Amino acid sequence: MEKKRGKVNIRFYEELNFFLPREQRKRDLRVSYTRGDTVKALIETLGVPHTEVDLVLVNGDSQSFDYRLRDDDRISVYPVFESFDIAAVSKVRPVPLRKIRFVLDTHLGRLAQALRLLGFDTLYDRSRDDSELATISAAEGRILLTRDRGLLKRRIVSHAYYIRSRKPQEQLLEVIRRFDLRQNSFRPFSRCLKCNLLLKGLSREEAAGKVPAQVLTLYTRFKRCPACGRIYWRGSHWEHMQKKLELLLESEK
Repeated sequence: MEKKRGKVNIRFYEELNFFLPREQRKRDLRVSYTRGDTVKALIETLGVPHTEVDLVLVNGDSQSFDYRLRDDDRISVYPVFESFDIAAVSKVRPVPLRKIRFVLDTHLGRLAQALRLLGFDTLYDRSRDDSELATISAAEGRILLTRDRGLLKRRIVSHAYYIRSRKPQEQLLEVIRRFDLRQNSFRPFSRCLKCNLLLKGLSREEAAGKVPAQVLTLYTRFKRCPACGRIYWRGSHWEHMQKKLELLLESEK
């Protein structure tokens, strides 16, 4: 037996229009739905991942994603609000995470390294498939960063963001803005860029024989990754990364 269908009115605001076909952007849409469908199902059918949505108003009232659609409902869908707190109003916003931690998909290797450079706990492994990424995000309370829209629509994913830009520096600025990361949360050069683990202090004596002799004569402070053993010191490579970081932070002001 064919399910009955109805029609509702829906409009997406601000950056959510990024996910819509050009002819559907910034306008009221009259769309069909199947009786029994939720507002979440409709939003994602139209191409917008639920993780990008912060507030859904149905006929002027805030509703959860589980709201069952009714004929002629008027639906307004809003993205993340950066200028004020709507926690007391929104019924779709996930519970805030205690810690900012990330897991990234296979296309974002350079972004992963940049986040580690700033000191953020960032998982990245090119061998992980979509199912593994979604499971890790849900189980460990990690924000999933991806350029795969389908991955963002998985039910178990609650904290995620679709990376718009293809350029690593612009991608990092996107993440800083989207999650309101400020300089006081940065811990530059505290993690291994390869393994993601926190670096441990290493004395000059312990570094002897493990770094070039010239380096040992020029520097006294070292750090080592407890997993891969990679040793870091404030050499030219460190200074180069420091300048890149300063330019990045300057562009964010």
